[in-house]
Amino acid sequence: MIGHQAEKLEALVASSAKNRSRNTRFIAITSGKGGVGKSTISSNLAYLLSKSGLNVGIFDADIGLANLDVMFNVKIKKNILHVIKGEATVSDIIIPITRNLILIPGESGSEILKYSDKALFEKFMQEAEVLDKLDVMIIDTGAGIGDHIQMFLDAADDVIVVTVPDPAAITDAYATVKTIANFRSDIGMILNQVKNEKEAVAIFDKIKQVANSNISQDLDLSFYGKITSDAKVSSAVKKRELFSVTYPYSIPYKDLESIANKIITKLERNVLVSASESGLSGLFKRLIQHF
Repeated sequence: MIGHQAEKLEALVASSAKNRSRNTRFIAITSGKGGVGKSTISSNLAYLLSKSGLNVGIFDADIGLANLDVMFNVKIKKNILHVIKGEATVSDIIIPITRNLILIPGESGSEILKYSDKALFEKFMQEAEVLDKLDVMIIDTGAGIGDHIQMFLDAADDVIVVTVPDPAAITDAYATVKTIANFRSDIGMILNQVKNEKEAVAIFDKIKQVANSNISQDLDLSFYGKITSDAKVSSAVKKRELFSVTYPYSIPYKDLESIANKIITKLERNVLVSASESGLSGLFKRLIQHF
């Protein structure tokens, strides 16, 4: 039954994806455990990318523990599931953060298929076209390696694992890389809350060495960069502010700016993105292939 529903949804999404001129790059940011600053990095990275002139959307895919509203200090009343159920429009749930940045409150997983009525989903896909102008969509996933998280990681163009220099966090990050390697070989990593570049590179090199020895020699684990430990970051979080807005001259800001520039370079190369996959509807086109 679910397979039949998925086929119908795929046909609807494929139909709605025709004649699009813009590509959206989907970047999933995840972690092996909570508390490593994943959502802080996701929200601030989205802001910096939008500041560069890109049209950016950030999708809160952390089921049950969504917290991007706190990061951006905004109130959320409804999410994507309300749209699919016909209780709201896509425009109703979008929260503008800056001129080029929007927050998309999300729900995900098999519950979406409970509302796969053709008329409702077709309406949703048509409304989702208002987001087809997005250059980048950051997907802030939950921590861990659950099935619903893997679904987003497999659908993304880029996957970035965030960890900190803590033995338990490093172990969980390695376990996450090992799980992701079952369905993709290209994985990025950001080291957060480090003392300096030397510490970050040393930890990354150790993880990569163990991964290459025990997972696969073909694993393409790449170092996106580090975020230096700084009290300004936690101070901004407590005040429900983005540290990249409040402290634009801080070291963490420069660190994240370097990471953003790497992503922009990938965007310019336009790697792995097909012309038919844009915005929110493009993401759903990929997600429903898992049902």
